[in-house]
Amino acid sequence: MNLNHSLYEQDYYLWLEKTAHLLKNHQFSELDIENLIDEITDMTNSKKKSLKSNLTIVLWHLLKYKYQPERRSNSWRLTLDKHRDRIEEDLKESPSLKPFIKEVFLECYQKARRKASIETDLPINTFTIESPFTLEEALNLEYLPE
Repeated sequence: MNLNHSLYEQDYYLWLEKTAHLLKNHQFSELDIENLIDEITDMTNSKKKSLKSNLTIVLWHLLKYKYQPERRSNSWRLTLDKHRDRIEEDLKESPSLKPFIKEVFLECYQKARRKASIETDLPINTFTIESPFTLEEALNLEYLPE
């Protein structure tokens, strides 16, 4: 175990600073490769989790908007806007995640369906098993189900 590896255990922030310094100065032999790989892997997983979470929230609020028109609010629209913006920014920054968001769309919809049922107190079968929204609609900043 090299000195940089033990630094990872003792002071994460300082480990990050030192790792950045080593990379900038091409001191690759001194890098804590094992933890660096773990951190990069965690970053990719974190980005995917963020996309899934934001998409679930968008779908959840679209369901509430569609099935409870009498309760529609600016707060719901602001939540939709905020989470759509986050998805848009993530996909702009990392366009290679576009296939991933398509892949997890139905999974996110099922989570949104469950959350909408709990929050609205409507039976889960009120919400169709297949999403009434396309991915394109869900991500469209202007789209609201009427």
